Amino acid sequence: MKREKRSGKQTKTIKKYFTAGLRVKASMLIMGSGQMMQGQWIKGLIYFALLAAYVSFMVLRGGADIKGFFTLGSVKSDPWLGVKGDDSIMLMLKGIITYTITAFFIGFYFSNVRDAYESEERINKDLKLPDFVTSVKRFFDRKFYIAALALPVLGVVVFNIMPIVFMILIAFTNYGGDIVPPELVDWVGLQNFGKLVALSEIKDTFFKILGWDFVWAICATAVNYFGGLGLALLLNKKCVKGKTFWRAFPIIAYAVPGFITLLAFKFMFCYGGPINYYITMGGGKAIGFLDMDAGIKAKLIGLFVNAWISIPTSMLLATGILSNMNEDLYDAAAIDGANAWKQFTKITLPFVIFSTTPVLISTFVGNFNNFGIFYFLRNGLYNDGYFLASDTDLLINWLYNLTYSNNYYAIGAAISLVIFIITSVISLSVYVRSNAYKKEDTYR
Repeated sequence: MKREKRSGKQTKTIKKYFTAGLRVKASMLIMGSGQMMQGQWIKGLIYFALLAAYVSFMVLRGGADIKGFFTLGSVKSDPWLGVKGDDSIMLMLKGIITYTITAFFIGFYFSNVRDAYESEERINKDLKLPDFVTSVKRFFDRKFYIAALALPVLGVVVFNIMPIVFMILIAFTNYGGDIVPPELVDWVGLQNFGKLVALSEIKDTFFKILGWDFVWAICATAVNYFGGLGLALLLNKKCVKGKTFWRAFPIIAYAVPGFITLLAFKFMFCYGGPINYYITMGGGKAIGFLDMDAGIKAKLIGLFVNAWISIPTSMLLATGILSNMNEDLYDAAAIDGANAWKQFTKITLPFVIFSTTPVLISTFVGNFNNFGIFYFLRNGLYNDGYFLASDTDLLINWLYNLTYSNNYYAIGAAISLVIFIITSVISLSVYVRSNAYKKEDTYR
């Protein structure tokens, strides 16, 4: 219903521009002409300069960039014959830049039409049009947020949105393997996604890793979350002495850089590490905790190491939330006969989950894409039955192996898009169904 109302409002706005006076229609044809007809020469010249700059860009370069975006080049490089050839990836990137510039130009175009319409409305009401300096002052006074956010938005577009779009587009090409510049890259549609579910070697690996990734993300998130909450509840007990020391102790583990902790644990659990040293000293046989056939042992060690690194953060978060709990609720529950477990499940846990739902979701996504744990613990191992991966690799680790080490860029981009879709769908669906979203005023 809301979409229909919004669509109807937009249609009505467009119609009013077409039924407006001559000056508005002039601005629709040539940017800035309506403003100049109204006597706003500086503003009109600025809009006209933007139009001239965009048209010049499209004639001199933009048109060719858009064509190159669709063809990805037609001339193959040949150094022996001195033929420079086309760089397909650069043509794609230039096309993205051209489309981005076009999007900004469209925004300026509609701004030009809207400004001409508003000025004509003032003229029809016998109101004086402000001069350029006054218009600028009013803009910064009433719409300062636009000026303040212009540079950050531009930065987000250039450094965040454009690389994401580039990655998504790579997923629809055959870029990778032997097909890298100076070879010409072609558009292949959904072929790479088909390989993920059809090509036996890749398909089997994809679904094995996807299943393990979900198990890992759920278990790691649960262990870290409830481990931190348990520590926070324990340290909140009045009978615990030296709370400052016990709170500082986990933070020390958190303060050590994560990759140093991971390398330390890798050394501890390797064949020549201290754990196997004491096992062999006791007459036992050295255990391959992280070797090729480690299996569940390596997964449990990864879970333990991740908990060691992450639980202190959860503990600090839970401690801050618990400090805001209303103690009268516990007193009332005790009077009603509720034991400690009932108080935890009915009072403490709902309040903490309500307050930390966004953090819980972001923690799940972070664990789903946790590159460092198994990269530092077991990097470089490829198990039988897996295509360039081990049984502990997550999708993000497999993506790294495919792209950085083996040049399967298109398949890697397809996996990246799948990861993005999975994490975004889970995050949004869980959040909109949570009490933190539906019952925002409950605990206020």
